[in-house]
Amino acid sequence: MSEELTMQDFEQELNRSFKKIFPGDVVTGTVIGISDTEVTLDLNYFAEGIIPLTELSNDPRFSIKADVQIGETISAMVTHENKEGALMLSKKKADDVLSWDKLKELMDAGTVVTVKIAEAFPAGAITYLEGIRAFIPASKLAMTFVDDPTTFIGQTVQAIVITVNQADQKLTLSVKDVLKEQEKQERNGRIARLVVGTVVTGTVEQIMPYGAFVSIGEDLSGLLHISQICGRRIKSPSEVIKIGDTVNVKIIDVKDGKVSLSMKAVEEDAEVSEEVEEVAPENYVFEDKTANNTMASLFANIKL
Repeated sequence: MSEELTMQDFEQELNRSFKKIFPGDVVTGTVIGISDTEVTLDLNYFAEGIIPLTELSNDPRFSIKADVQIGETISAMVTHENKEGALMLSKKKADDVLSWDKLKELMDAGTVVTVKIAEAFPAGAITYLEGIRAFIPASKLAMTFVDDPTTFIGQTVQAIVITVNQADQKLTLSVKDVLKEQEKQERNGRIARLVVGTVVTGTVEQIMPYGAFVSIGEDLSGLLHISQICGRRIKSPSEVIKIGDTVNVKIIDVKDGKVSLSMKAVEEDAEVSEEVEEVAPENYVFEDKTANNTMASLFANIKL
């Protein structure tokens, strides 16, 4: 059985070695040699493949010694056959064919990629992804607009692909979209830790006809509906509160990332507490005194 498999393997390798390869074909090989000017590939073919330094990458930061490793698998396009019979290859041309499909997949999946900023100018920054030159607009470099994108040169950032247009050779990335999603996840985590029924101190930051938004710390805000501001009916929140006021509010609901607050509930709780403090001790004492007087009367009538 093992001899039969070995013969099959040998036959497959032999067939591959005699398969005719033409200019324009994209081939895949294993790196078996690296020099200052070229990379040599084993193509499982009767001829080796050679990729000149100028055909390895579009990225100006590319280093043939640092970015290519012996044993690495590389896909490249055949350009021609040299005088010695070796196949001359271009990884850059193969990237132009293969990478766009991969980039489309990354965009459709919303995959977060890590890239390094290579260049920058007022409109944005340049990086490279899958060997293709990509543009990050200044408005997409951070959560807010970046006045000087050159400060990002050399930085490694996380981004997603937002535009893939092979016909126009247009590839656009966004760092801002990744940061917004991270911020959303962090905010949802903070909201999830809120406990309904908890009384917190907040600051009125915005007043609307239907209520007010109150900052309750950790970059979280909640809606204080007009019906929850006080026990009496009011036409406008401004009748009771103003922007900048410090207020005590109770968290009455947390749903779908939204926090509902109430000042009225805090006041009602305070009223109940005051009633308990004022009335309960008197009732308790009154009942105790009554019981004591009754017992005293009973013992007074008993003659020993």
